[in-house]
Amino acid sequence: MLMKRSAGERIFDIGNMMFMIVLSIVSLYPLLYVLFASLSDPDLMMRHRGLLLFPQGFSLSSYVHVFDNPMIRIGYMNTMFYVILGTLLNIVMTALGAYALSRKGVLWRNPIMFLIVFTMFFQGGLIPSYLLIGNIGLMDTRWALILPAAMSAYNLIIMRTSFQSIPVSLEEAARIDGANDFVILYKVILPLSLPVIAVMLLFYGVGHWNSWFSALVYLRTRELFPLQLLLREILITNDTRAMMTKIAGDKASIGMTIKYATIIVSTLPILFIYPFLQKYFNKGVLIGALKE
Repeated sequence: MLMKRSAGERIFDIGNMMFMIVLSIVSLYPLLYVLFASLSDPDLMMRHRGLLLFPQGFSLSSYVHVFDNPMIRIGYMNTMFYVILGTLLNIVMTALGAYALSRKGVLWRNPIMFLIVFTMFFQGGLIPSYLLIGNIGLMDTRWALILPAAMSAYNLIIMRTSFQSIPVSLEEAARIDGANDFVILYKVILPLSLPVIAVMLLFYGVGHWNSWFSALVYLRTRELFPLQLLLREILITNDTRAMMTKIAGDKASIGMTIKYATIIVSTLPILFIYPFLQKYFNKGVLIGALKE
């Protein structure tokens, strides 16, 4: 049975719809601007002023120059290494810590949890971290970007709360069958926590993909640089010379479109992965945020 809606409710729905449309346009336009600019003819784009609603001409020359740069390929490989290995280590460490801290019989569980939460508000800072990385021999190595970020306190709390929501009776039944803690975690807890694990994959993966500051501080060898640090060089220091060695024409115009093409190249992988994890996102966050 359809309920008759009042004039005020219809006005609210229309206003809400208009607001969401405007919000979507404001959110999407910067990305569309970068995409259209990267596909535009460099000379036409150089002369364009104002809003960009479609590509100015059509040219893939910027993408050709981006992929011709060996450092972009190296940066991609480095970033994939950091994302895959780093995220795998993050999930393992977070799952082990969350499982241990979610069990009621663990000794000193509350004091340990307090110390973990304490690190969210009070940290040593950049200089002590820099000295620590140098003293343990991780400076200018790949591990300097992976080991210090092995676990996030915030994500640990979310996963711990999710594990606590699983009925204790399942664990007790597994123990009666002779399962130890590792078997319970692997065969009982984790299969029931796929939504929150998907959220952790998204959080950790995006964090590693977008990370550049740690590489800027700890790395000196350019062959170890992630893609985002190379992107920073291109955008902030305005350094596109490595991609324009074979260009004989106006380097200023092609340099501008190269910047936009580099942004698209470094952003598309995350945009493609997110839809596959999005369906778990809301459920995983809610499960990890609320305890039954």
